[in-house]
Amino acid sequence: MTDWIAPAAAVLLALVALGLAVALLRVRSGAEQAVAAVRAESAELRERLDRLERGAAAPVPSEREYVITQLGQDDQVERQPVPMVEGRLFADLVVRESVVHAASLAHGVRRALAPATRNRIRFEMRQELKRARKQRKADLREAKRLWADHQRAQEGSAA
Repeated sequence: MTDWIAPAAAVLLALVALGLAVALLRVRSGAEQAVAAVRAESAELRERLDRLERGAAAPVPSEREYVITQLGQDDQVERQPVPMVEGRLFADLVVRESVVHAASLAHGVRRALAPATRNRIRFEMRQELKRARKQRKADLREAKRLWADHQRAQEGSAA
């Protein structure tokens, strides 16, 4: 009655092995396709890089020479006068900019000193204070434990 178990197990193992082999072949073919795609892209990039290097090596002649500075050519070039700002307009611009800076500073100070902001800061300070106290207590307990262990180790080595 139990004679069929061994052949059934062998058939089952053979099916599992066959399934694994098929999965392995699919993965391998997918990997080979991916490697081929990467190689093709690499070859294309290499070719583009070679074309760019060849193009950069040969200077392109320009029709016009651009000059950044005109040092020593003051006589040949007519200078346009620099536009001048009236004294009143300049003072007005400076005052307006100063007023804007002062207003933004006043707004920031007013916002920083608002009751809600002060309460939030007070709350966060209390939380930080509590956290620091807990940390100091934990550090003290750890230091005491280490000191006691050290003392016990010295007493044990002396005896």
